Amino acid sequence: MARYRGAVCRLCRREGKKLFLKGERCHGAKCAIERRNVPPGQHGQTRKKMSTYGVQLREKQRAKRIYGILERQFRRYFATADRYRGVTGTVLLQLLERRLDNVVFRIGYMASRKAARQFVRHNHVLVNGTRVNIPSYQVRPGDVISITAKARELAPVQEFVSQLDRRGRKPWIEFNVEDYSARFVSVPSREDLDDIDLREQLIIELYSK
Repeated sequence: MARYRGAVCRLCRREGKKLFLKGERCHGAKCAIERRNVPPGQHGQTRKKMSTYGVQLREKQRAKRIYGILERQFRRYFATADRYRGVTGTVLLQLLERRLDNVVFRIGYMASRKAARQFVRHNHVLVNGTRVNIPSYQVRPGDVISITAKARELAPVQEFVSQLDRRGRKPWIEFNVEDYSARFVSVPSREDLDDIDLREQLIIELYSK
């Protein structure tokens, strides 16, 4: 499986925005954007005015890096969204939000999508009682996501439960503290995804050329 293996802080610096790829580190003083907000490389400090295509490309790259997927898979998501009814950009984001690794991250079991992807791959996640280890699995409304008994003993999960009252709840996810499970109530609307700093219309324009 192809995946990016480089330093993720370089990705944030390249986009000029926080992509929140390293969990709690992104909220502290050690964040790369806080320490050195210039693109990586020897010419990083010489910013140039971007063309319309460049702006669209950067928005697409930002979306790919936020959700941790590569170009071929992202194109498939766009092709699927283009066939659905509704606003294509919103449908695209909804498909990305329904990925199992993203839902695990949104529930809060893990602090980042990258960690959530590894959590899924290591067979810790159950969907409707069945073990699923495919990060791209599309969660449907009504699905119940839970974790194995072994996973409940892991430090990140224990920390999540201890801080549950202080975390922001997502309106499309209901969490049950008693059995560490969560129900995917509905597909989030664009208004629900106000923490995703993306202009998805630029992505649609890029792929529609």
